[in-house]
Formats: sequence, C-alpha cells, structure tokens
Amino acid sequence: MCRQCGAIVGAGETQCAVCGASTAPQQRPAHAQVDHETMRFARAVLNRPYKFTIIILIANLFVFLLMWQSSGLTSQVLWNAFPEPVLEAYGAKLNVLIQAGQWWRFVTPMFIHVNLPHLLVNMYSLWVVGPYVERLYGSARFVVFWVLTGIAGVVASYLTVRPNMPGSFLGRFFFKPLDVPSAGASGALFGLVGVLFVFGIKFRHELPEGFKRAFGTGMLPIILINLFIGYIGRGVIDNAAHMGGLLSGAALAVVVQYRRPGEHKGVAVIWRVLQVAALGLVAVCFFQVARHLNSPRPVQLQLQVKPENLVFLIYANAMNQGQEAFRQAIHDNDMSNIDVSIKALDQAPAPDPKADELKGRLKEFLSRAKTQSSQPANAATQKEKTRLDEDFVAWSKEYGEWLKTTVGLVPTTSPSP
Repeated sequence: MCRQCGAIVGAGETQCAVCGASTAPQQRPAHAQVDHETMRFARAVLNRPYKFTIIILIANLFVFLLMWQSSGLTSQVLWNAFPEPVLEAYGAKLNVLIQAGQWWRFVTPMFIHVNLPHLLVNMYSLWVVGPYVERLYGSARFVVFWVLTGIAGVVASYLTVRPNMPGSFLGRFFFKPLDVPSAGASGALFGLVGVLFVFGIKFRHELPEGFKRAFGTGMLPIILINLFIGYIGRGVIDNAAHMGGLLSGAALAVVVQYRRPGEHKGVAVIWRVLQVAALGLVAVCFFQVARHLNSPRPVQLQLQVKPENLVFLIYANAMNQGQEAFRQAIHDNDMSNIDVSIKALDQAPAPDPKADELKGRLKEFLSRAKTQSSQPANAATQKEKTRLDEDFVAWSKEYGEWLKTTVGLVPTTSPSP
C-alpha cells in the first residue's frame, strides 16, 4: 500500500502507479543515545516518597480555608486580600506584635497567604521543587529545611523594617518603610531553591550530566528571574524574606549531605529528633494562634471596633508618624514633616495619662529639633544634637515598655498602626 495516497501497490513495484511516490522502505533514524547513568540515578532517587511535601501543601490549604471562613466566605477576598485583622489573627508577621511578645509570628507566616493567587503560586512552586529536595535529602531533613529557612525568611523581613533607610538600589530592594502584615511560604520556597543550587555545585563531580544541568548553575535563571520580579514588585513583594530563605537554604546545603542512591534508608537519630522538634515548634506556634483568637470570625472585630481600641490606633499612628519625623530631622536634616506630625499629635487622643505624658515629650523633641535646624552648624550645635538624640533613645525605650503592656490589651486582630 502506498504511504502517500493509500493505493494498492503490486509486489516488487518501487513506485506507486497512482501518485508516483516511492515505495522503497525508508531507513529509520538512529535512536538518540540514552544517558544510562542519568537514568539509573533518576530511578534510584526519584522513586523515593515525598509525603511531607504533600502534608505541608495540605496544611497551607487548610489554614487558608480557615482564614477564608473567618473573612466571611466571600469571593471578593479570595482575589483581593484577606482583611488585615484576619491576617494578624492567624499569625502574619507584624513587628509591633512580635515586640509585644508574640514570638510565634516568626514561624506561622510561612503557612498563611494573603489571597488565592498567592496561595496557588506558592503551592505550585512547592509541588515542583519540594519533591526533589525531599527525595534527595529524605523527609526528616526536608522538614527541618522547610521550617528553618521559613523562619530565616521571617527574621530577615523583621530586621528590614527601617523607615529611615536611604533610597539606594539595595535600600529600595530589601528595606520596608512601614510595618505592615507579611505572610507567605515564599521564604521557605526560596530556601529549597537555595538547597538545590548548592546541591548541584557541591556534588557536581558525582552527579550524572542530566542532574548537573538541572541543579546547581541550572537554578541560576530561576533565581535571577525571581529576583528581577521581586525588584519590579518591591513594596508588595517581601524581598528580604526571599533572600533570607535563599541564603539560609544554601548555607544548610553546604553542611548537610544528601542521601545517595543505594545508601541505607535509615535516618540518623539526630535528624529524626530535629524533624520532630521542627514539627512540634509549628504545632506550638499555631496553638498560640488559637489561644489568641478573640473570635472564630476575627473580621467582625474590624467591623465593630471598640471605642477604646480605636483611640489606641489613632494615638499609635500619630506617635509612629512623630517618631519618623524626628528621625528624618536628626539624621537627614529634613524638617518637612515636623509641623504635620505635631498637629497629628495634638489631635490624637491619649488612651491613658502615661500615654499623654509620652505624647507631650515627643512633641517637645520635635520642637527642639525644629529649633535646632535654625542654629548655625558648630561644635555646640552638634553637642546639643547628640544630647537630643540620646534623650530620644531613652524616651523610645520608655515608650516601648508602655506599648508592650498596652498592646496586650488590644485585640491582636486590630489593624496595624
């Protein structure tokens, strides 16, 4: 039969009588060489289970559904964002609450997300990257990697809330001017990417070619693209958390060995203990979250704010504005916000007599800074500036102590100042 037109061709004929196509047997192309070493390595490693990747994925989804329920189960919040009170109630990172003693917020943010697209992107990334790390290093190491790099990302985010950092390239990339809720698994995900990056470089001499191309320097395009996206989306994307996770994951991979093909599957006792400790820490942190939930539907607190809590929020916002104006005046010689800040402090009600005293002293600092700006620059002026800065530092500690005792009385679901 002719392969071209389907007509029947007689035996021994070399050409179709209908269409003229050749009926000679065609030579099959030679098969591409198979990289047998890569195949053996892949079968030995990639057949291992990755159950904790699935468990973490389900845990993130479960927490997300709880947050959606607390937000009223509306479709709008799925695509926009959960209300800030809900994010804070479920453990988002907020510096002022961490400073008030809510230490568990160093752990819980890696399991919560602000909206559905945020969850889907991170969980897809976990589904792609997580199984490789868990199969290469084993479940115990994988869990430790996830928790430690996630915490490192939150710590990096915590340390980079700096209103007065200069507007340099690195300053705009890493530092955040406002203390706003931060959450997401991306710090831990970058940690897994850091693990695979170092894994490919560290073991390049024993890995088959296919794995050398996939990991190590093969991860560079992924890292660079995400850093570029982070720079474009600065102000929305927490780049400090990403870099904290990436660097901590790379550091862990430098000192931790992976489980080679054929190696006994037994896990060292120390890694099993660390795995249990990491899971226990996560459980304790979410127990703290549950203990501090004032309502099964925290969003109601946003809709029915108690008058005394509203007073605190207005006061705290004015105090934050005044402190930033003072720092700009002292460190940047920028007096443009002093008058506005003093006016905001005048209008802000004080929750208690101590708060009123602290507010009055802050206004005094602002007035002194403004007066000092009109003085000629000399040794005496510099000495007065140093003394003023020292007085402000002492006042800041006193204000911080008052804030710690007061925040405990304000629902953790209150919007951040």
